Amino acid sequence: MTPGSNLPLNTARVTVDVAAPVRLDVSGLLLTADGKVRSDADFIFYNQPSGPGVTYRSGGGSAPDSITVDTAAVPPGIERIVVTASPDAAGQTFQGVEPTATVRDAVGGAVIATFTPPQLGSETALVVVEVYQRGGAWKVRAVGQGYADGLAGIATDFGVSVEDEPAAVAAPAPVAPPAPPAPPAPPTQHAPSPWLGGPTTPAAPPVPQAAPSAPPVAAPGAGKINLDKGRVNLQKNQTVSLVKGGRPLLSQVKMGLGWEPAFRGRDIDLDASVIAYGPQRNHLDSCYFGKLSILNGSIKHSGDNLTGEGAGDDEVIVVDLGRLPADATGLVFTVNSFSGQKFSEVAKAYCRLIDAASGEELVRFDLTGAEPQTGVMMAKLIKQFTGEWEMTALGDFVKSRTVRGMVKPGSQAL
Repeated sequence: MTPGSNLPLNTARVTVDVAAPVRLDVSGLLLTADGKVRSDADFIFYNQPSGPGVTYRSGGGSAPDSITVDTAAVPPGIERIVVTASPDAAGQTFQGVEPTATVRDAVGGAVIATFTPPQLGSETALVVVEVYQRGGAWKVRAVGQGYADGLAGIATDFGVSVEDEPAAVAAPAPVAPPAPPAPPAPPTQHAPSPWLGGPTTPAAPPVPQAAPSAPPVAAPGAGKINLDKGRVNLQKNQTVSLVKGGRPLLSQVKMGLGWEPAFRGRDIDLDASVIAYGPQRNHLDSCYFGKLSILNGSIKHSGDNLTGEGAGDDEVIVVDLGRLPADATGLVFTVNSFSGQKFSEVAKAYCRLIDAASGEELVRFDLTGAEPQTGVMMAKLIKQFTGEWEMTALGDFVKSRTVRGMVKPGSQAL
């Protein structure tokens, strides 16, 4: 397909895959005749993967993300479903990146059409294609509309509520107007999820001024950082690539988790765990005090600490990245208060990533601003297309005293 061209759909259910040499965040928006969503529930993405007639599927870093539209289930009043994409790495543009949308019959898998938007450059977000209704029939149109101010601008333009966004988020600035004079302006997608409570690579909060001796801090808007300059202090929602000297760190790493007893002096029993997921965010297994080794020994737990007393890490989880099964593409590290005390009663909680071979601390995330909940997702490790791993600080609180209750929130956080 070329920009502006359209084709009739002879099947009720279609899937749109968006592939690229880099990992993309793909979303779908249900739009009314005025080009707006009815509510935030019409924004379908990895943290809200289903809506009326529209579903999202993650490729898990090893396959393209996709949006499936069941036209028979789309509610009355919705005239267009827009599929959007943005590079997963913070600040990355489409310069040198050629995304390709493949429209398939969702039932049989037959390819209906493909579309690669031409001449992309400084765009950081893109309306790729739209599935729309005209005269009672459903069609697909190639759009290729780029936006220089990111998915936040697109989302604002199409009526998604953007909360706690930086002041810089303004009306969208289209880079290349849509090729055809076809339907109303393209719909919207949403950035990884600083809004609607999502994870991955949202704009990071301001970084406090560090003391001169402090290790480097991941700066907001600086894009993906690596370990070349030594230990990194992460802020919530910031990401570091586990690469040193241009080479992936494919060796054993340790995730150390620590905390201090409750302020009132009572012992507190926190349990550290890691949950392993497959490419479809499917739960593979959980490593915790009741199951100290999983995935053929590639992930091992140090055992339970019942009080939090003592210096150093309270519990350690060793991950052999090189020995992980190929289908293990996401790890979420969690801490739960088995004794039922809330994290607002914990004096301090942190996680740190350590090179198991040298003992060198690579990354640290100190949890601040604890909430009165019994579970917290501390960090996630996600395997990229290139084979390298990235760690993102989470700090998202959940009501759960055991790892079992963290499996679903952990899947949503990937």
